[in-house]
Amino acid sequence: MASQEELFASVDALLEEEPQLPPPAERARLREAAGITQARLATALKTSTQTVKNYENGRSEPKPPRLEAYQRLLKGWAAKYPAHGAPTATPAPAATPQPEAPTTFTEPATPEPATAPPVEAPAIPAAPERLARPSDCPARSSRRPATKKAAKPAADRRFPHGPLAVLDGDGSAYGVDGIVLDCPATTIPQLVEWTLKESGLGAAKLNRHGKDSDPLVVLTAAAAVKLGLPERLEGHEQRRSLRLPDDHPVVKQVAKAKWQLTQRGFGPWARIYRKAQGRERQCAQLAILSWDALDERSWPGVAEMEPADIARVLGVYAQRVITPRGSTAVSGLELMTALRPPTRAVRDEATGNWVPGHNPGSLGTEPMDPAPPEATQEHPVVVNSGWSGGFLNEEAYQWVRDVDLLTDEECHLPYAVGLDLNTAFLAAAARLVVGLSDPDHFHAPQFNPKIPGSWLVDLSHVELDPRLPSPFTPTGERPAGPAWYQTHTVAYAQELGYNVHPIEAYLRRETGAYLDPWHDRLKTAYVDTLADLGVTRDVDDRQFLAAMEQHKNADPALAAVLSAIKATVKGGIGKLRERPQGLHYKDGERWPALQRPTWRPDIRAAVISKARVNMHRKMLNMATLTGLYPLAVLSDCVVYPSPGESPLDFLPYAASGKPQPGAFRLGPTPGLAKLEGVQSMLWAVDLMEKGLNPARHIKGGDAVLDEGE
Repeated sequence: MASQEELFASVDALLEEEPQLPPPAERARLREAAGITQARLATALKTSTQTVKNYENGRSEPKPPRLEAYQRLLKGWAAKYPAHGAPTATPAPAATPQPEAPTTFTEPATPEPATAPPVEAPAIPAAPERLARPSDCPARSSRRPATKKAAKPAADRRFPHGPLAVLDGDGSAYGVDGIVLDCPATTIPQLVEWTLKESGLGAAKLNRHGKDSDPLVVLTAAAAVKLGLPERLEGHEQRRSLRLPDDHPVVKQVAKAKWQLTQRGFGPWARIYRKAQGRERQCAQLAILSWDALDERSWPGVAEMEPADIARVLGVYAQRVITPRGSTAVSGLELMTALRPPTRAVRDEATGNWVPGHNPGSLGTEPMDPAPPEATQEHPVVVNSGWSGGFLNEEAYQWVRDVDLLTDEECHLPYAVGLDLNTAFLAAAARLVVGLSDPDHFHAPQFNPKIPGSWLVDLSHVELDPRLPSPFTPTGERPAGPAWYQTHTVAYAQELGYNVHPIEAYLRRETGAYLDPWHDRLKTAYVDTLADLGVTRDVDDRQFLAAMEQHKNADPALAAVLSAIKATVKGGIGKLRERPQGLHYKDGERWPALQRPTWRPDIRAAVISKARVNMHRKMLNMATLTGLYPLAVLSDCVVYPSPGESPLDFLPYAASGKPQPGAFRLGPTPGLAKLEGVQSMLWAVDLMEKGLNPARHIKGGDAVLDEGE
């Protein structure tokens, strides 16, 4: 007989699936019964008429806080204008059928972006009351407590001990909030059984149509050895290929216990599972610290911390971003899918059963081949077709100004100051409309800046100041003739006042702001973590610079979380165009990444194009407002000559003391700038004369910026 806790969990799941709003047709009926037009309702909700139309035909759903306001209005109307016969509510249709698009057109229509249902992305929840532990899994006080109290576990009765634990060699499993559990496992199969049945670990899904996060157990070196694993894996030419051989005793133990490993085998990040029984997933994740599961570049210093502190770092990341699933790049990609699940439950009208159906606004379940110019040279689409028409080259800036264009006045300035944009790719992902359907090929189309795609255009006629990089190429050099560009790049040429006449294009008819929930969750995680480190949004620019100088020393654990969040952004975008790996790959073969619906080089190109255009727009406005021109740019770092050691000495401010809009501005949110480093102007000129990029080294210590992939 089912326990009360199991019944509560089942009922909660049903409540979670209950529609928050009446069906689209009922929304329209209530509005019409009240005598309100769609335009008037749009004004009240502070949105567009088209958005209201989308609400009423099922193409999109409102997000908070508009969701609550719309819900309140509909409840009021429902009380005044009840439907005859009191019909029962039915779920909204999966999508409104659209008329078939024509096979060709010369002037593309402007599609309305398709959005997904509202995404619930909770912040760190308040601490629940401490739950009683199972008698066979008692908790003990930590003998090596975290240096600061850990993040609170999620208030979900199914996962009372949070998303993960760090297992030491003495059987102590350190979780979030200072929890320490006894783990009696002495083999990997026993550890998996304990994790799934007794540990109380896991995390709730991030979207109502998604899946719960599988529990994660991180193994210290001592724990790995105790469980029969080697302390280190060696003998492979590439770190990403590290895994136990199939004849290793632990791999045989896993198979004998009827568990399975994913295709990547038993490596630094292992997933061990059995096929799901009904709705019950049976999957546990393991991360082995001594096998370099936590890359030092993304998780600085974490692998050397005490287990309780490691649990705190990973726990905060799990609750603000996602339970780690591998590298930060892998986690960044997994977060996209977790927030935009490919399917949702829809009712089969023929049988009345609930079946998986496409989730509007998602990338679906099937991989999609790119257009030839969007692919890489080794892609089967290119090799099999013999494509020779060129490729998109939407990459981040790597540009240095010609030293002959330096003026005497600039050379006599004492300092070179580097500015770095906070998570520039994340800022570019905000409200970014991307293609959701297969690309269609068009000849001589009229350019439309609202349609995502790739355009073959000649932009060599655009005349710009040579002291600025060209906005159309990552090298900053002026285009020499026709080339393929993403929509944002071509739109910027129009914004600068130049005519564009595409020769051909690959465009997508179905569009949507796919990355919006990903952007929103990561932005909140970034800003909240910075605030925890003492860098808040309510400080002035001088206070901001001072706080940024000290923030990494305030709390090394949270500083590591911040580093991981930034790596998640860049790595996630880079993963959208993951290249083939391995020494034995041959051009034209399909590689594993191509099997993912998230292998989308066109979306990656859109993010980078928008980020590069944003950077150029700020540099152009800086030149207009201050007369200053950059010395060099590398990705999201720009170096300026300066009369002083601080950005305050050259950034433009109004007489009121407020920053001038349009130029670079200091601040803690994505897209705003922080100080990257200061060197002498002589140092910068010397590097430029040697053909080196000052932006790459401005931080000192031969720093090299992560360029996103």
